[in-house]
Amino acid sequence: MTLRKTVMLMSFSLVPAVSIADVSANFGMVSDYLYRGIYQAGSSASAGIDYESDNGFYIGTWGADVGTGIETDLYFGYGGEAGEFSYGIGATGYYYTDDFDDTYTEINLSLGYGFFSLDYASGEWDGFGTPEDYTFTSLTVEIPSGPYLKFGTFGDQFTGEYAEIGYGYDFMGLDLSVALIYSDDLNVNPPTPLGLK
Repeated sequence: MTLRKTVMLMSFSLVPAVSIADVSANFGMVSDYLYRGIYQAGSSASAGIDYESDNGFYIGTWGADVGTGIETDLYFGYGGEAGEFSYGIGATGYYYTDDFDDTYTEINLSLGYGFFSLDYASGEWDGFGTPEDYTFTSLTVEIPSGPYLKFGTFGDQFTGEYAEIGYGYDFMGLDLSVALIYSDDLNVNPPTPLGLK
């Protein structure tokens, strides 16, 4: 079975962050929650907490309301910078309640230079008893506290691509952003990854 969807949505978010030493917390609200170009829920609230050491190690958790349950993400890794270059390696798990979706586990890699960043994820979706492997690659061009453009594509047993253009602004510790997200030919097989039902 295949699924083809074209989605154009506007998203607004408000994400204040609180930081104490190496620990930071955030909470936010979006008008529409999309992840990697796939619709998750409308009007979603989220919150998270992270720890980052001086040597680049980080660990954290983040959760969001997905309408028919809760998404909880757990992640850890290492990141650093060398001049204009940035790099990172880590792992992420996505967990859901109320059978909204099944578990995803990923290895994440990132490279950046100046305004450009390249992210790659290799993962497995539990698939409600029928596991499937996938990859996701994205390229982002971002000017700090300003406009950004992102293009992402799935690979392996998932297929589909999306583009996102947006603008972010930091106002007295509050991150405000608006984005236009376009997903075309999102032929994902099976048709339920990342919360899409």
